[in-house]
Amino acid sequence: MGPDSLTATKPIPLPTHEDDRLNQSTSLLSFNTDSSEDSSSNTSQKPTTTIVFIALTLATCVALSAAAAFGFLFFSASSSSSSSSSSLKSTARPLKKLDKPVVLLISSDGFRFGYQFKTATPNIHRLINNGTEAETGLIPVFPSLTFPNHYSIVTGLYPAFHGIINNHFVDPDSGATFTMGSHEPKWWLGEPLWETVVNHGLKAATYFWPGSEDPDHQGHQVGPDDPQITEAVARIDSMIGRLIDGLEKRGVFEDVTIIMVAGWVQSYSPLLAIRPPAGYNPSDIVAKMNEGLIEEGFKVEQKKTNRKECGGAHGYDNAIFSMRTIFIGHGPQFERGKKVPSFENVQIYNLVTSILKIQGAANNGSSSFPKSVLLPTT
Repeated sequence: MGPDSLTATKPIPLPTHEDDRLNQSTSLLSFNTDSSEDSSSNTSQKPTTTIVFIALTLATCVALSAAAAFGFLFFSASSSSSSSSSSLKSTARPLKKLDKPVVLLISSDGFRFGYQFKTATPNIHRLINNGTEAETGLIPVFPSLTFPNHYSIVTGLYPAFHGIINNHFVDPDSGATFTMGSHEPKWWLGEPLWETVVNHGLKAATYFWPGSEDPDHQGHQVGPDDPQITEAVARIDSMIGRLIDGLEKRGVFEDVTIIMVAGWVQSYSPLLAIRPPAGYNPSDIVAKMNEGLIEEGFKVEQKKTNRKECGGAHGYDNAIFSMRTIFIGHGPQFERGKKVPSFENVQIYNLVTSILKIQGAANNGSSSFPKSVLLPTT
């Protein structure tokens, strides 16, 4: 409201004792209760007064009785409803064969959100229908590339904290170059899940992380809508089917927690990294770069060729919807058929440590996030 509307509003005067005398019960009743009136008038009003008084008394009793009955029924229904809802509240399903929780964290690199609908994926949808899914996909960290995102998934840290800021980059201080073949510990900061697990006396194993059989190679060659992508998605679903079959034969499928996610992979991307030379203000350089930012679907490269290219790429702003991947959780602590809002992949670290009932290292995820996704344990 603006100042004009405030000044135009007239204050409502509070009632005074004089006003109360003018608005006694005579304004509610059609008779006069003043004993100073003459007897004839008083005599003629008594029957009406008695009848009206009795009628009001009866109406009041009926209203009070109805209110009491309604209140009893309401609170009875509320208590029975709350007790029934609490009894129906879902909790984590108990382990049937395993002694401790087991988590399989699977990444199908390049599996963009929506690929699960490109063709029949009965095995992936079995996990979806009987588990929990991020309804509109998993949000990657920036840049939306393989190494930064896969390491964020297993550390719960943003790239600026775990050190892997790209698939390829140069350390501006030492001049050393990081590539996807760099395994020296100096590059890898933070504590990945397998270290956390081992530090708590449990067993952990990794196989080709980051990376797996994935549709990403085809996506870069032909784009996300090419039939080759559909074929790659079908192959992934077949591999998930083999995994499910193996767990079922061992009788542990319902005990094992399967978390299926995806990252991104590409040697070079639309991401441009510049180290300003001496004498230049980095903020001025960034402002100039922002003036010429390209939209999704375009890529700037330095090439000495006229070859035309039609393919897919990522590395764009992680807020762009097409950069989202998948999150599917299946296991004792995931509610069947549940959909959850999209979330950042740095939350997965705390999700896994919560399932394993171990204390994780400090990270950028929320310690309360697992409660919004997992079923409570008894």
